[in-house]
Formats: sequence, structure tokens, C-alpha cells
Amino acid sequence: MGFRESVAVQVPAPGLVVPGQAGSDWRRPLTVVLLGLDAAVALSTIVAAYVIRFGTSSVFVNDLDYRWVVPLVVLFWIGSLALKDAYDSRLLGEGAEEYKRVLEGSFRAFAVTAIVAYTLKEDVARGVVLASFPIGAALLCAERYAVRQWLVRRRVGGAMSRRTVVVGSRVSGRDLIRRLRLVPHIGYHVVGVAVTSGETGGQIEGVAVLPADDDLVEAARAVGAKTLAVTSCPEISPDDVRGLAWRLEGSGIELVVAPSVAEVASPRVRVQPAAGLTLLHLEEPAFRGAKRFVKGSVDRVGAVLALVAAAPVLLLSAVAVSITSSGPVLFRQQRIGRHGEVFSVLKLRTMYADAEERLAEMLECNEADGLLFKIREDPRVTAVGRWLRRFSLDELPQLVNVLRGEMSLVGPRPLPVDGAAFAPAERRRLLVKPGITGLWQVSGRSDLSWDEAVRLDLYYVDNWSPSLDALILFRTVKAVLRRRGAY
Repeated sequence: MGFRESVAVQVPAPGLVVPGQAGSDWRRPLTVVLLGLDAAVALSTIVAAYVIRFGTSSVFVNDLDYRWVVPLVVLFWIGSLALKDAYDSRLLGEGAEEYKRVLEGSFRAFAVTAIVAYTLKEDVARGVVLASFPIGAALLCAERYAVRQWLVRRRVGGAMSRRTVVVGSRVSGRDLIRRLRLVPHIGYHVVGVAVTSGETGGQIEGVAVLPADDDLVEAARAVGAKTLAVTSCPEISPDDVRGLAWRLEGSGIELVVAPSVAEVASPRVRVQPAAGLTLLHLEEPAFRGAKRFVKGSVDRVGAVLALVAAAPVLLLSAVAVSITSSGPVLFRQQRIGRHGEVFSVLKLRTMYADAEERLAEMLECNEADGLLFKIREDPRVTAVGRWLRRFSLDELPQLVNVLRGEMSLVGPRPLPVDGAAFAPAERRRLLVKPGITGLWQVSGRSDLSWDEAVRLDLYYVDNWSPSLDALILFRTVKAVLRRRGAY
């Protein structure tokens, strides 16, 4: 790769326990566990459907012995999931692809069962089949979600992750290490970095620098790595990547390439081979059209339903605000909306009436950076206000802003600043309506830095979709129920 110096690799001392060191051992046992759980769910669903339909008096229906039919259908089902690669360990922990494959595999199993029964002219109970597969598919997704939550907790603790060596320049290597550490739940634990400058020894982001030459594969083996993650940098040519892939054949080490195209969701990326090259076509972000109409419709319908459901809580909260401190129940503040338009955001008042007058004296206590203003123990917040913020109940009146078309259920949070205060890249967040909740709120809430919050907002703006909105809303509800505090 243009660097030829080599030195001895520092190998962890015998007996030293490194987080994620068991990365080579967890995949097969987890696959076995998933197979067992999936089979148990499929079997339970079909048996329950049969018992509800025919009772327990007989195992024969239309001269068919269901003691044989049920295991065969379960076998079809699990086999279909396996053919759809629903047990690929790389899918576990992040994204919707795992659930998509479970659903597609379940549909295929349903189709295979129906075709086989028709071909053999066997009168399989249609009611059992029609009830089992959709319900079973939903239960399989719920089971996979439970396993994912367990796996995520393990990975955040440093276990059940792929030990990874990052390959690239010092800048690109440092950037990838930082990004992977932000998402430990996807299962990449960096144990070494090979830099294109040829240097060895020392550390980058607390990770040992390994030789990035012909000894790279041996160096990766020495630290127990199961993945090489190659970053995009001028020093690494396509021939280098191809040669590295050849050297990894049969080694048990997988190769991952992190392209220079970042912050682009997979639905916007289309891979096309051309003249021996792999071209990535990037679709433009959708800011108008049918998807925008669907988003607006969902916003308004969702806001109406949410207001109706939350009306008792909203009324009790308003009463609590009015009787515990003087001032209006609703707090109105000018915020920046889509295309820089100014609107009045509505919130239940959580501060004392003179909070705005006292803002100037509180500026030096700001604990946030950038354009954010945050004080964890703000003395201007009332006792009721702290409770409202803890459960995010003060945000409920913003559903009215959604009905007015000023806000969306999901989007970048509206900020009380002049649009001119945004840097050019930051103004891009104004291409969509601000939201009651957003990607950075469910990714760390107030603990994120301004730069990280902007990065997540821009990712949402460029890659939003109905499924992403649904995921953010789900995570928002989960975060509120877990009492993680105010946004």
C-alpha cells in the first residue's frame, strides 16, 4: 500500500482480557440460540392456531396427521429464514434489514406451504395456515427485537463484538474509530489501526498502531482481529484493496470498506457495476412529491390522535402549572421553521414567569456548546416543570403546531436563534419542518455536542423516510417511558 517498513506487533499479554476478545466465539452459539427461538415461536404459533381452530380432541383433520404436518411446516419456515440469510450475524444489532428478511422468509414459507399442499392435493387447514404465518411473523420480529436488546447491552459492555483493525491515514483512521465508538451496538470493537504513512508504534485514539504493509494480515491475527476496515484515503488504491482481499482469503478475517461517501442511508445508494468498477449512484434527497404528502398527512392525523389520547394528561398538567406558580400556562417563543420562517412554538410553562428576564445572567452557566443553551440544574425551572420535562409532557402543546403545519412529528428541533446564526451547512436543516422529536434526541438527547447534533440532523434531512420517522417515534416513546429526562 505504499509503505514498506515493518516492526514487531505488540500482542496482548497471555491472560489479558480485552473487551470483545471473544468476538470469534459468539456468532455460532448466537445463531444456534436464534434457530431454537425461531423454531419455538413458529411451533407455538402453529400449535396455538390448530388448538383454537380444532381443539385438542384429535390430531387428524381431513385424514392428515398434524403430528407430521406441523413439524414439516416449521422446517419449511426455518429453512426459508435461513435461505433469506436471516441468521447472518452482520445484521444483528442495528437497522431494519434483519426484520425485513424475517418477514420475507416468513412470506416465502407461507407460499411454499400453499404450493406444496396444492401440488400434492393435500387439504391442509387453510384457517390454521392463514392465522399462523402473519401472527408468527410478528412474533418472530418481537423475539428478534428482544434478542437485539440483549445483544446491544452486551456490546455496549464490550462483549460479543467483532475485533477490528482500521486501515487508512491518520485522519481517516481517527475519524472511523470515533464513529464506530459512537455506535458500539453495531458490534465493531477497534483493537488496532494501520496507517498509510508506514509508521508503527504509539497510539491513535487509544488504539495501538500496527504495521500497514505485507505483514498486515499477520498483525491482525496477532491481535485477534476478525475484521479489517479500510477507510477511504488517497494512499490506498483500488489495487491495494483488491490485493488485500486476496490475502485475506481463507484467513477467517472479513474485509469491510468504508467509502468516502458518508451519512447517506442505504435506500439512496444504488450499486451498479461498469467496466470492472463498482459505481455508487446517490439518489437526491426527497423534499417534495408523494412522500412529502404522505409525511404531512401522517403528521396531521397523528397529531389529532395524539391530542385526543393525551387530552387528560395535558389538562392535568396545565392545572398543575397554573396552581403552582404565577404566569400563563402556555409558554410561547419565536423559533425558526422550514425555509427560515419564524413561528411561535407552544409548550407548557416549566419555568418561573421571569425566566426570560433572567436569561442574560444565566448565559455564563451554559453547559452546552454551539447554538444550544442547556443548564442541567436551571434554577428558573419550577418543581412541576422538572417533572413535566422528565416525561417530556411540556412538549405536548406542540401537537397544535403540527396541526397548523408549522412543525412535524419528526424533524430537527426548532431553535430560538436567528437564521443568520447558522453556518452554511447548518442551514440545510431548515429544508424540512422542525419536529417535536428527532434523530439526535433519541440518539443521546442533551448529552450530545452541537456538532454531533447537527450531524444527526443533517443525516435526517438527507435521508428521511416514513420508516425512519416510525423508528424515531418508537424510540421516542421508549425513551420517555424509561424516564430519560427532557430533551
